[in-house]
Amino acid sequence: MGLLDRITPRPPPAPPPETIDLNDAGEFVIGWPGGRVAILPAFTLRDMCPCASCIEEGTGRKILDPGTIPLDIHAEGIDPVGSYAIQVRWSDGHDTGLYTWEQLRKASGL
Repeated sequence: MGLLDRITPRPPPAPPPETIDLNDAGEFVIGWPGGRVAILPAFTLRDMCPCASCIEEGTGRKILDPGTIPLDIHAEGIDPVGSYAIQVRWSDGHDTGLYTWEQLRKASGL
């Protein structure tokens, strides 16, 4: 048995969105390959933040209490992270979550 026989192949990475914009209501409008467009409320994305302040690293248990998220939460900026994610600067001062294409696809119902 060779070295390559012992390596478990990773699934291919999720394809990136074609567009990510904010509409007038502050919702994320994500255009996916094939023409599918998903509209995600800012509150939804802030609530699903995957960072270590919001999700317990060892167990994956959610730490963030949705009741602490302001109802008028909005993105103050969106920055690309490599070729796999975005980082959102939220109006509540939070900015450590990286939203991967896979997470955004799941949130989009794909």
